[in-house]
Amino acid sequence: MRLYSKEKIQQVIQLNSKVITEVESAFTALQTKKVTMPPIMRIDIPASNGEVDIKSAYVEGYDSFAVKLSSGFFNNPKLGLPSANGMMILIDTTTGEPKAVLADNGLLTDIRTAAAGAVAAKHLSREDSRTVGIIGTGSQAKYQLEALTNVRPIDQVFVYGRNPERALQYKALIEKTFDLRVDVKETPSEAVSNSDVIITTTPATEPVLKAEWLHAGQHVTAMGSDAQHKQELENDVIKKADLVVCDVKEQSMMLGELRTVSNKEILDQVHELGEITSGQKPGRSNDQQLTICDLTGTGVQDTQIARYAWELLNSKEDDSNE
Repeated sequence: MRLYSKEKIQQVIQLNSKVITEVESAFTALQTKKVTMPPIMRIDIPASNGEVDIKSAYVEGYDSFAVKLSSGFFNNPKLGLPSANGMMILIDTTTGEPKAVLADNGLLTDIRTAAAGAVAAKHLSREDSRTVGIIGTGSQAKYQLEALTNVRPIDQVFVYGRNPERALQYKALIEKTFDLRVDVKETPSEAVSNSDVIITTTPATEPVLKAEWLHAGQHVTAMGSDAQHKQELENDVIKKADLVVCDVKEQSMMLGELRTVSNKEILDQVHELGEITSGQKPGRSNDQQLTICDLTGTGVQDTQIARYAWELLNSKEDDSNE
């Protein structure tokens, strides 16, 4: 069994078009292959504003699969620590032996989550989308933007965060790292109103996005709700949308934004992202549609990104031994 640190993993994997393609194939596999994906195991630690999730999935025909432990402790930034952490264990599907421990401190989860957002935007946002409104200033606010720029010609960012100082820090980081203009907004509605794409990336327990702020032609990716006590979208947002998509419908109805929807007619019309990536159902069909995608995070994404990282790590080791 091999142990790889975050530093080793960072040397071989980047948030680029290849990673986005890998994650897109994971969504497609949910519709085209036999996948065993158990419900998420979740442990809440309210005293520390923390949570720990365990996710996994086996795809028939794969020689390995991942078991991923990820944590989110949302008081950590006050301590000078990142909110996200975790690791993945890659297991051989023939013998059950652990092949590798990817001690990535949540890096692979960050990358695959951002790549999933890019997959959603690729199929659901307008191709000419140039502006993005981001609600939230944590690590995913950066990763989601970086991934989005791989699929859309973004040149303007509007950001809103509850903490003005962190919003200004985000602005400085993005403008230094990417060739993008960033405007910090005082209210979330200002960040949303002039944006082609909206990304909500918060641990909110009450809605941070209202339907009245949205208009025709926009796309929303909501990726913060992954537990029964979380909610980023006002109920009327989904009612207003022309097309609603999620990663896994059953999971979104339990942990995501679909949990708040009681209208069976709306639920019956929801598409899973894999149905769109596999060509079974259409994505955006015109420039006037208002589209929503709710991402709760899936074990099949973790298996895909862990296997891809393992492939890259092995390839690098082979090259160094030549």
